[in-house]
Amino acid sequence: MEVSPEASSLGQGLRLVRMVTDREKQGRQLLGVSQLAAGLDMEQSRVSRLAQELCDLGLLERVDRGPFRTGPRFFSLAASLNSTWVQKSPAELEELVSAFGLRSRLSVREGVRVLLLRSSTNNSVLGGFAKPGMVTPVWCTGSGRALLWDHSPKDLGSLLRDVNFIGVGGPAAAHTAPEVADLMERDRPRGYVLAAEEFEHGVWELAVPVRAEDGRIIAALSVLGSRSGVEANAPKIAAVLHSSAQRLSGGPALEA
Repeated sequence: MEVSPEASSLGQGLRLVRMVTDREKQGRQLLGVSQLAAGLDMEQSRVSRLAQELCDLGLLERVDRGPFRTGPRFFSLAASLNSTWVQKSPAELEELVSAFGLRSRLSVREGVRVLLLRSSTNNSVLGGFAKPGMVTPVWCTGSGRALLWDHSPKDLGSLLRDVNFIGVGGPAAAHTAPEVADLMERDRPRGYVLAAEEFEHGVWELAVPVRAEDGRIIAALSVLGSRSGVEANAPKIAAVLHSSAQRLSGGPALEA
């Protein structure tokens, strides 16, 4: 099976993070770009680009062009995995698999990116290359737009002001902040996000927000599949997703 650029970048990025964190845990000398490239058998320019992206995300950090070490976002993410709603999510994700046979995900937002926290075990179906830690755009994924559910058009414009939309996403992806706002206005009356080929050709994603007890959106719960697996059953899938989201957080769920 052909590996997508997203999957390739994900795998290389995870190898890079693992190498840095393993050396730090073992008390070994920390490494710079050239040493990491040699250890990972990757091009130095590629390691440099990936390392910078990981630093931008806070998963790695580098002081005064010195060696790389684990960043603050890595530790906050690890701490979040002890949250009750995250701990309960694997069972909910597998319940969704059992109910619909679709791949399910729990994701959070980091600026204009979506970070995958948990995914179901049915990796043989559509979208199965994803692993925890995968980063995708917030504006052209179902989970991303669910995380933007409470954003006004003004909020979206501010958040996406510096985004380069060109060449990102699938055939139905939005290419401007107003287009994202239009998609949100289309989806709000039915109470869930339905992203049809917005990120990847042939992939439909249905998503809902997960809210904390105070009503804040803390995550997104989504399922992915083909059009035939999602479109006809969308209201039923959304109702189950809302129930699952409410069990995860104990907060109010949106009506489907």
